[in-house]
Amino acid sequence: MTIRDVTIIGSGPAGLTAAIYTARANLNPLVIEGEPSSTSDQPGGQLMLTTDVENYPGFPSGIMGPELMMGLREQATRFGAEIKTEKVTKVDLSKPPFGIWTGNNDDNNAGPTYQSKSVIVATGAKSLLLNLDREVELIGHGVSTCATCDGFFFRDANIAVIGGGDSAMEEALFLTRFAASVTIIHRRDELRASKIMAARAEASDKINFRFNTVVTEYLGDDALSGLRLQDTQTGEESILDVTGCFVAIGHSPNTALFEGQLPLKPNGYLITNPDSSTTEVPGVFACGDVQDDYYRQAVTAAGSGCMAAIDAERYLESL
Repeated sequence: MTIRDVTIIGSGPAGLTAAIYTARANLNPLVIEGEPSSTSDQPGGQLMLTTDVENYPGFPSGIMGPELMMGLREQATRFGAEIKTEKVTKVDLSKPPFGIWTGNNDDNNAGPTYQSKSVIVATGAKSLLLNLDREVELIGHGVSTCATCDGFFFRDANIAVIGGGDSAMEEALFLTRFAASVTIIHRRDELRASKIMAARAEASDKINFRFNTVVTEYLGDDALSGLRLQDTQTGEESILDVTGCFVAIGHSPNTALFEGQLPLKPNGYLITNPDSSTTEVPGVFACGDVQDDYYRQAVTAAGSGCMAAIDAERYLESL
């Protein structure tokens, strides 16, 4: 088996930027991009479920999320990156060369599918959703998981934010810059957010609250036109007329593969050294949303992919 110099797991902005940089450094990177049937490692990452992207530098008129990701993919292959549409099922990061299993080749008695001197982890994170009918279908058509990304499109609209934590309060407060009104929907009778964030939201004259309430249905055909709500105490149903709904119930990093092999934060994100993509394991690097639980933007993910590529290149030079 050929031992690769660099293998990149994941193909979002972080992974493909790392591929561009390592390919230009003549490291012949292998990118294992995931499988379309898998919800946790969708090739192209979360931008494949995003319509207009207007805050990525260099596109003054905006660009569709899938178009941006296809451009990054083509740029990586142009410089020599090899991309495999496979799902990683197991890794062995105990010592180099590191072992990577894909597909059904995860039998403990079977050898790895690939071996690599270095590994860049760019598996990203997924936004937690309500798992209602047509939810994924309506993402980009009224349903969103990122106010910073999509708030601009809802100027003077009535918007709902689902959640009761700090993230939901941050989303709601940001959306007041654009919206006519913002309704925070929370299933409990009080917010989970910190007191200061809750106070800021409560002080806004644009923000309303619906406590003890859950969303049971998205309304609208081609775009969101409202939400069907249910009171968790009385069972009473009602309709909330909104054209935007931001789901802010948290994110989950795709780190299950690395549990027990790489150190994780209490919230499940990979730990990297300060101002670096390096992990506790020499030769293993992490970039993008799999280790970033604060910014979570496409441009910061791409920047950290560049860092991981340069860190990997310097690591290989040191061997």
